[in-house]
Amino acid sequence: MTSIDLPKGKNIYFTSDHHFGAPNSSASKLREKQFVEWLDHVKNDAAVIFILGDLFDFWFEYKHVIPKGFTRVLGKLAELTDHGIEIHFFVGNHDLWMNGYFEDELNIKVYHKPEQFQLNETLFFIGHGDGLGPHDKGYKRLKKVFVNPLFQWLYRWLHPDIGVRFAQYLSLKNKLISGDDDVKFLGERKEWLVQYAQKKLEEKHFDYFVFGHRHLPLNIKLNPRSTYINLGDWIAHFTYGVFDGEELSLKKLELK
Repeated sequence: MTSIDLPKGKNIYFTSDHHFGAPNSSASKLREKQFVEWLDHVKNDAAVIFILGDLFDFWFEYKHVIPKGFTRVLGKLAELTDHGIEIHFFVGNHDLWMNGYFEDELNIKVYHKPEQFQLNETLFFIGHGDGLGPHDKGYKRLKKVFVNPLFQWLYRWLHPDIGVRFAQYLSLKNKLISGDDDVKFLGERKEWLVQYAQKKLEEKHFDYFVFGHRHLPLNIKLNPRSTYINLGDWIAHFTYGVFDGEELSLKKLELK
C-alpha cells in the first residue's frame, strides 16, 4: 500500500476517460484544450493527480515511436510533474500498451492493475475498472490477448502508420473495446463494479473505491463507512473527483 500525506490547504484530484483522439482530431482538440485549462486551474492547490485510464482513445508504444498528437496534454503533464505535482496513471482498456514513455519522459508513475492507497488516514482502492467484477466476460477474454507479450511483439512489427490507424478503427467501431454498451446505469445492485467493491469489502475495509471506465458519474454508499465513486468522463459529463484530506466529492467542469 502506498501512503500519501496531504499538506494542509492542498487537494488530490481524480480524473478519467478523456478518450483524446476520438471521434476525430478536430473534435478531440477542443476537449484537450479544456483539459489543459483544467490542469492549469487545479495546479494551484493540487498535491497529487490521479488519472484513471483511457486518457487516449488509442495508445501504443513502439520502441522508438508513440502516436502522433496530444502535444498540449503531454506538455502540460510534464510541466506539472516538473513543478513537483505527483501524478499517478492507471492504464485503461484504450491505453493498455504503455511501456515506459510516461515514466521516462513525464515522470508519471504508471499502474497496470488496481492499487491500494492511504491518503492521510483514508483508505482508497483505485483502478480503471475494466475487467473487474462479474461483467465484461467478452472483454476479459480479449484483454488476455491484448496484454500477451507475444501479441504485443507481433503488433510492433506492423508499420506505425498501419498499426495506429488499424487500432483507431477498432477502437471506434468495436463496442467490446470502446465500451459503448456500458454507459447505461444498471441500478445500484446490478452495477458490476459495485458488486466487485462489495466483494473486496469482505476481505478488507476501504473508505473509497474509485474507478473510471463506466463513463457515468456515480456516488454510491456500499455501507455506512464505504463509498463507491465512478468519475464519469470528459466526453458527455466532464466530471472529476476532489479529495480534501477528509472527503472525496464529485465535481463538474464549468464549460465556457
